[in-house]
Amino acid sequence: MEMLHTNGELVTRTQGTGVDVVFLHGWGMNSGAFTSFIPYLSDNFRVTTIDLPGFGENAEIIPSPYNVETLAQSIVDSLPDQCVLVGWSLGGLVAQKLALLVPEKLTGLVTIASTPRFIAGPCWPGIAADLLTMFESQLEKNYQKTLERFLAIQAMGSETAKQDIKAIREQVTQFPDPAEEALKKGLRILSTEDMREEVGRITTPTLRLYGRLDSLVPTSGIDRICELHPQADTVVLPHASHAPFISHPQQTADILFRFAAGVYQRKAS
Repeated sequence: MEMLHTNGELVTRTQGTGVDVVFLHGWGMNSGAFTSFIPYLSDNFRVTTIDLPGFGENAEIIPSPYNVETLAQSIVDSLPDQCVLVGWSLGGLVAQKLALLVPEKLTGLVTIASTPRFIAGPCWPGIAADLLTMFESQLEKNYQKTLERFLAIQAMGSETAKQDIKAIREQVTQFPDPAEEALKKGLRILSTEDMREEVGRITTPTLRLYGRLDSLVPTSGIDRICELHPQADTVVLPHASHAPFISHPQQTADILFRFAAGVYQRKAS
């Protein structure tokens, strides 16, 4: 049974029993993105989903300044103690920041289709800067259309792209619309945030999960991320794109379960 909670200001949702696992969604989305995935986990985990400030049920909450640090700070009080924190895409940036700010709250960190820096740069594969600039200008005119395009890019390459887009769209539209300011400033985070010098300091056991067909977090950048954060485990799903938990839910759930089991075993010994 799903339970709604308010910790501090933020609304969170919890279901299932077992080890605490917390999910943070990506840009333009909300916790609805995980709706079809949670049943794969809720027999073994107590799953909490948190809408990032400015999105979903927390659309009214806009920290100032709106950046990765303030987003992370606003989530701290909503994290259950000793949880495995899973951040997808933009949520992965926030999750990495939380691992640096409050390592004592986390037992494990998982990033899905995420990176310390999203935008491409010298010797750094990533999203082309002009693509994000295009999204920023389109956002002014029609945010629904912009989100549709972003969804299409996220699913691109997956064999089940059409179904994936439909599933995410149906799930996220069950939640309130995002705040325009959060959409704009969230894009700004994707184009400016650079945690490359920080991630090597993450001490929490970490798993980085990628889709080989992801065009937003290209696999050509994985070796660079490994160099910056060699302590992390890396798994690449060969047929997945930017949303492996939608296209390959069972595989993704199995990987999460093995990681969490390993983390708790290490802790016990």
